[in-house]
Amino acid sequence: MQAAATRAMAGKSGTVVVIDVESGKILAAYRPETAARRVALPGSAIKPFTLAVLLQSGKVNRETTLMCKRGTILAGHNLTCTHPDVKQPFDPVTALAYSCNTYFATMATRLTPAQLRTTFLDFGLGSSTGLMPDEATGTVTLTSTTAELQLEAIGEGGIHVTPVELLHAYQKLAHIEAKHDASLDPLFEGLEASVSYGMGHLAQPAGTVKVAGKTGTSLVEEGSWRHGWFAGYAPAHNPKIALVVFLEKGNGPVDAASIAQQIFAVYTTDSATGSAH
Repeated sequence: MQAAATRAMAGKSGTVVVIDVESGKILAAYRPETAARRVALPGSAIKPFTLAVLLQSGKVNRETTLMCKRGTILAGHNLTCTHPDVKQPFDPVTALAYSCNTYFATMATRLTPAQLRTTFLDFGLGSSTGLMPDEATGTVTLTSTTAELQLEAIGEGGIHVTPVELLHAYQKLAHIEAKHDASLDPLFEGLEASVSYGMGHLAQPAGTVKVAGKTGTSLVEEGSWRHGWFAGYAPAHNPKIALVVFLEKGNGPVDAASIAQQIFAVYTTDSATGSAH
């Protein structure tokens, strides 16, 4: 996995970290100092945690649907959906799989700013993870307007994270998935669907082992470009490894998911031969 991460990131700016879900041991890392200290907006990679609070608070359930209107403008930011033009309403699973900004920005208005912020903090965002030395910490704002709340819910404002913070949050998701918390089934189905047929499909390696994860494209305050993210875990059920890919000024989620695929491919091959950790 270390060799795969190094090869995949050749010529690119950013970081990759892979950890053992159970122990938190780092299995591979490319530019770990970037993972520990680079603070950025997470973009849509934050949506699983927004869905978690929506489900846990009863504001959304499996049957909660919404037709995507595609065009979304929030506080002057053009957040028009880039997913395929699906001709039917999204439910939580498909909304997460296709990363629908309309769905998440709309449903977020059912939450209070404190509910959203508390959940993000509970997943370890905005605090040191202990996975790496000399970590910076991100921030999670208590928003004061509806537009700010919506931007925070989709990772385009109000929340900044380090790559290792986001990885740690996905590690926590992997632990919850392993415990089969039925109330969060749509969340985990959505993460698997994202890689099976959704916006993160380029992360799925060949073979029978299914992986789960989420892409993200985040605005950049200091310029007109965007960063690319992918965070996820494998196998999708009973996860053993978790990873994060962060690309500075990357080709959005496309390159990030492709890098993840190369690492997942090594893991699944090792698993099949019995040489995985």
